[in-house]
Amino acid sequence: MAHGITDALLIYNPTSGRRRRRRFVEIEQSVRILKEAGIETELAPTTGPGHAKELARNAVEQRRGMLIACGGDGTINEIINGLAGSQVPLALLPAGTANILAKELGIPWDIPHAARLIADGVVRRIAIGVAIPSNGNRSTNIPHEGRYFLSVGGAGPDGAIVNGVDEGLKKRAGVVAYWVEGFRQLVSYGFPEMNIHCDGRTRRASIIVVGRTVNYGGPFKITTGANLFEDYFEMVTNSTGSRFRYLACLPALWLGKLRNMRGIDSWKAKEIICEPVGTGAVYAQVDGEPIGRLPLIFRIVPDALSIVTPAALRA
Repeated sequence: MAHGITDALLIYNPTSGRRRRRRFVEIEQSVRILKEAGIETELAPTTGPGHAKELARNAVEQRRGMLIACGGDGTINEIINGLAGSQVPLALLPAGTANILAKELGIPWDIPHAARLIADGVVRRIAIGVAIPSNGNRSTNIPHEGRYFLSVGGAGPDGAIVNGVDEGLKKRAGVVAYWVEGFRQLVSYGFPEMNIHCDGRTRRASIIVVGRTVNYGGPFKITTGANLFEDYFEMVTNSTGSRFRYLACLPALWLGKLRNMRGIDSWKAKEIICEPVGTGAVYAQVDGEPIGRLPLIFRIVPDALSIVTPAALRA
């Protein structure tokens, strides 16, 4: 149980998502709720890219009892890159443009309600993913030791969308910005192929989703066999290069029948190497954040992160 934790640092992104003024009122209310539960909580707003990671690293050095993230997938991704390998548990107050982890853990999109679940939560140790540059790849914005991710990574059209989304529109319109960029890519994307090396086998595909969670983004579920509490990824690929076949996959994805479509493959593994075929750039993303181009290694890092889950959750 999370009992015994008496102090916490609450990192929040003041520019994440919409309803920002109301969200701050709810954050202050959550601090009072946690105090009543015996957890003194200090607020730490982020000031720009990379700051949440720095705050998380400082929390580890200060031996904080718990770190609470209030933000979207991007804020959470920064935080786990500061927490990875430590024993400081991560709790969640959902906010931001999207929040895959909240959906995965069944945490309500109500900040005060989520705060009430933290004190009685269960601390669990999980694996996380890491994306590492391969073959001297300098076409990424990640360090040589890699970029950790909690929920989902991938390469192909989704990587192109994330790398191409307009940040200004994202701040103003939230998830709509991804739909706008998605339609733009649907018209212009060339579907370059990649080779995926895994367990002695090579597959060729135009997209790969590397999942630690069932939820992907928005209402979609792609890696439906993934499990945060297993030390494996689930991979889902599509081998088609046809724009029309991709369009045909959208209704199947919406209806949960994607795996019945031609060209779809899925399997579980702990590591894959993704390399572009030819000279076409294939872009990648982790947790909805752009990380540049292939080649990359996606690898499981076991026993890497402690998270606070609702007591009612069944792994």
